[in-house]
Amino acid sequence: MLRLLNEIDVLHVSGDPANVEITSIEYDSRRTEPGALFCCLPGQVSDGHDHAAEAVARGALGLLCEHAVEVPSEAHVVQVRVAPGSARPSMGRLASAFFGHPSRQLLTAGVTGTNGKTTVSHLLGSVLEQAGIPTMVIGTLTGTRTTPEATELQELLAHERDLGIQDHSTHAVSMEVSSHALAQSRVEGITFDVAVFTNLSHDHLDFHKTMESYWEAKASLFTPERAARGIVFADDPAGERLLAGARIPMHAVRRADAAVVELGLGWSRFVWHDRSVEISLSGRFNVDNALLAAEAALTLGVEPDEVANGLAHTPSVRGRMEPVVIEGDQSPFSVLVDYAHTPAGLEVVLSELRRMSKPGARVVVVFGCGGDRDHAKRPVMGEVAARLADLAIVTSDNPRGEDPLRIIDEVRSGITAATERRAEVVIEPDRRRAIELAIERAGPGDVVLLAGKGHETTQEQHGQSVPFDDRAVAEEVLSCSR
Repeated sequence: MLRLLNEIDVLHVSGDPANVEITSIEYDSRRTEPGALFCCLPGQVSDGHDHAAEAVARGALGLLCEHAVEVPSEAHVVQVRVAPGSARPSMGRLASAFFGHPSRQLLTAGVTGTNGKTTVSHLLGSVLEQAGIPTMVIGTLTGTRTTPEATELQELLAHERDLGIQDHSTHAVSMEVSSHALAQSRVEGITFDVAVFTNLSHDHLDFHKTMESYWEAKASLFTPERAARGIVFADDPAGERLLAGARIPMHAVRRADAAVVELGLGWSRFVWHDRSVEISLSGRFNVDNALLAAEAALTLGVEPDEVANGLAHTPSVRGRMEPVVIEGDQSPFSVLVDYAHTPAGLEVVLSELRRMSKPGARVVVVFGCGGDRDHAKRPVMGEVAARLADLAIVTSDNPRGEDPLRIIDEVRSGITAATERRAEVVIEPDRRRAIELAIERAGPGDVVLLAGKGHETTQEQHGQSVPFDDRAVAEEVLSCSR
């Protein structure tokens, strides 16, 4: 244990850490096992200090805490006290050391931003794999959290490092880094080889409270402690701000880096570095995502020809402008599933679909807003949908502990602001029925967008998580309508 303590700033130690061998690091008292170092993390709901006694009863030999806690004296537990507010970053550094600093033996890329993190990380992962570099992708599609807690994350990295040791090669990790993860020091102990910034727009203000605080969390990835180099989408105002205050070497990516752009539903083509590239993703914003992944791959040492080849071999990303297609389907309209759950995300997707649609075709959107989250974005989402769609069906997303009708009312309050264009608006709280209505009312050439849940396979309501998959429901409805 004494070796681990060299990694952090310690205010006080009670007990003898030299005689304690730590076998795990834990922050959940319910999962604590004999030999653990239990980290007392102050949280929004509960304080880990209040659960220290339970952790000791389960066999914890050490406690990392911000103030002394009472435990039975006969337990002979070592207490390591750190400064207030530093338990989380201390846990991250301890976890990195416990697993042997695995990120130092991997190629590492961290992708942050409001929208596009999942797509960029998967595109980059595909490019690296095609270039012969075994790559683990960590993010929204791989776990319950976009970025795992520090202890779980370091264990994942250690596993990937060990695979590389076994096959005598350097492995890579392409990881989404959320603003929550940055604010909560989940990536502490990692200095990414390259950090990627996509964009910044209204989201997560229930957690960050202000856009400036949200910005500061994202920007903290682009510091010498967290990344060696940065790839930034410079056409976004927040990207320009990052570049202006750069503290690490930065490369600016702009939309103009892609030439001869052609867009279609399910595909995009463009020229990059004099090479023709085709990806199985729709929308100009996904071309932007591909540019970011491409430049990140170059930074990690992949040759341009290999980058173009890797992008071409990337499958569609689940729940990201994903076409819903069933065998033998002859529907005269298209159905897409997308995770767009922010005002900017919904605006970008609807704008792209309108540009790609044939003259006279309609854009139909099914969307809602999550409960127990940022209330301020709800009316903005309503305004965006009413302005850019022809038919907007407002429904439930994940209402969680809130009344779905109350959420819908807040969404509707913004629809009156849609003055440039006015969609027909239908209210249907039942999401399955809302999807049925959208498909029933779609005509030849129309595009139906099921927005907000994307890859998710459950719906959270009334404290329960029930099975619900937009794509599966759409497939069922399409099959029944043939």
